[in-house]
Amino acid sequence: VINDSQKQQLESVSYSSRYALGLFYEAGTRIDVPWAAQYITNNPCIRFISIDNKKRNIESPEVGPSVVVHTTVTFGSKHLDSDPTEVQQLILSHLERIMPSLPKLASITCQKWRYSQVTKAVPNCLGRMILHTQPLLICGGDGFTRSNFSGCVDSAMSLAEAVKCHL
Repeated sequence: VINDSQKQQLESVSYSSRYALGLFYEAGTRIDVPWAAQYITNNPCIRFISIDNKKRNIESPEVGPSVVVHTTVTFGSKHLDSDPTEVQQLILSHLERIMPSLPKLASITCQKWRYSQVTKAVPNCLGRMILHTQPLLICGGDGFTRSNFSGCVDSAMSLAEAVKCHL
């Protein structure tokens, strides 16, 4: 369906890699910090922490809190093919230094994102690539712009315009 030029362009896209850790606690557990989310700039492992129920403003006595931890791109790339159990322990050891008074966990999950955010998008595509016109086949997304909300919106608008032109 795609020609060699399109294939080369798609293969030129690159992504960062990261890990995310989900920490889950029993109902009634309090995570005593004055913030809902925090961007971490001085840690080689952890980039972002959120007390997810606080961030979403859905604190409830029936549901325990959860903490989401995202790693730095450098850490994610360095440990991309490492044992997930070892990576989880590394992240936890860094988290304990940042938040030493975390309560006892109910459960934990470690998620590897091999493809987290676009670091190099498809060049000169205006947010989309038309792969075929009959039938119409278009691809889009942040791989055609940039990895943030406005990049996704720009791609969506570009896709809508392309579809409109083929109606």
